[in-house]
Amino acid sequence: MALLRNASQSFLGSFRRFASSGCTIYSLSSGHVKCGVSVIRVSGPQTKKALRAIVANKEYEPKARQAYLKSFYHPASKEMIDRGLLLWFPGPASFTGEDSCEFQVHGSLAVIAAMLDALGKVDGLRPAEPGEFTKRAFFGGKLDLTEVEGLADLIHAETEAQRKQALLQSTGALARLYDNWRRRLIRCAAHLEAYIDFAEEEQIEGGIILQLGKELKAVKREIREHLSDQRQGELLRDGVRTVIIGAPNVGKSSLLNLLCQRSVSIVTDQAGTTRDIIETMHNFGGYPVVFSDTAGLRRYTTDSIEQEGMQRAKNCLVQSDLILLLAEAKNIAQLTHDDAVAPYVDSYLGELDIPLDMCSGKRLQLVANKTDTLTEEEHQQLDKLSNVLAISCHKPDKMPVFLGSLEKQLQELCGEPRAENPRITNTRYRQQLERCIENIDIFLRDYRPDVYPDMAIAASKLRNSVRCIERITGHISCEDILDVVFKDFCIGK
Repeated sequence: MALLRNASQSFLGSFRRFASSGCTIYSLSSGHVKCGVSVIRVSGPQTKKALRAIVANKEYEPKARQAYLKSFYHPASKEMIDRGLLLWFPGPASFTGEDSCEFQVHGSLAVIAAMLDALGKVDGLRPAEPGEFTKRAFFGGKLDLTEVEGLADLIHAETEAQRKQALLQSTGALARLYDNWRRRLIRCAAHLEAYIDFAEEEQIEGGIILQLGKELKAVKREIREHLSDQRQGELLRDGVRTVIIGAPNVGKSSLLNLLCQRSVSIVTDQAGTTRDIIETMHNFGGYPVVFSDTAGLRRYTTDSIEQEGMQRAKNCLVQSDLILLLAEAKNIAQLTHDDAVAPYVDSYLGELDIPLDMCSGKRLQLVANKTDTLTEEEHQQLDKLSNVLAISCHKPDKMPVFLGSLEKQLQELCGEPRAENPRITNTRYRQQLERCIENIDIFLRDYRPDVYPDMAIAASKLRNSVRCIERITGHISCEDILDVVFKDFCIGK
């Protein structure tokens, strides 16, 4: 029980310290561009004072969560600034949990500047820092840290799949899963501590410890299943790093330009045009992809610049999630059946001076380029190879098949976001969950009822496993993590 009490007191204490400053904050909440309507948000104990000052009525009492068409005035000059909508959200039923309001005004830069200047003239108000509204929502218990990060991902989402995943996380899909594990681990730790403290006095049965072991194994199994997701959530959040590699002048830059539908890389008949890594991010069928064009690879060269380019290409390959291995269609057309493709890939990687273990664990797709140079017989032979994608960058008639296959592979890599099976979206979550399992493993290994070990030490391992979950959700003090999370928000959110 002390564990539950300490966790709650730590969290509530942080909130009280944060809220005790008494500051009321304001900021433009919509984008900093000219638009039809802009939203200016205010939150804190002086919110009602601020809205009364702006509407020039000291006795004004708006109803909660209703929109009012009002004239807005500068409290110093008494001049009318604009006419717009006012909404009042009394705490705790607001985004931040504090008294809040919104002014919806015309989105000109002059109106926005005048409104912000007017709010700055109200005593007790100050401009918000980046992410401060969401930070107050977190400390007010409106969001846990996974929901906060999901909201940040939703703001930055560029593709449909990213939007779906971020929306699920921001509405608590991960929070509910992790809170379930946290509560079960706390219950196990509480039962163990009760057994240690009161077993003899209260005649607590030893069977409760055996039941505890079963529950811990069940939690451990669920966390392991959650971890074995092939990093789908992280790939969808950060983008699938897709590297295009191959021999010099095989058409890597032409393929990148074709995929991007614009001239990203320089293309010439001269081999070795590309020396550095050229990266570009795209929305590909709803999935984020980071394409990387690389220098042509070969076993040996005396050109120091080319050597550096080749080394950078290999470093890029190591960091990739998907490899598009580009080769001459004429060479691949010599293969007689699908079973010959894997040995050819191994041989070709050797020609490129790429160790096989460098591609281990990565998805690799062999692409046959320059099919426009093939004879009819070679075309027919190439079509028999089901695990090779054939294209011509000069005659892109086969590109729809290539693009369809690439989109399918991206879907397999990223998966489909689902509420019943939320995925890990952050390396921090993965690290803490792995540490949680380590602590459970240590407890299960060291605690043996037949040997009667020091159960106080065993209990500390269970408490550590709970803390690992709480570091993900923010239930315990973790200022270094909070600083990283909230700095990614824009001002006004």
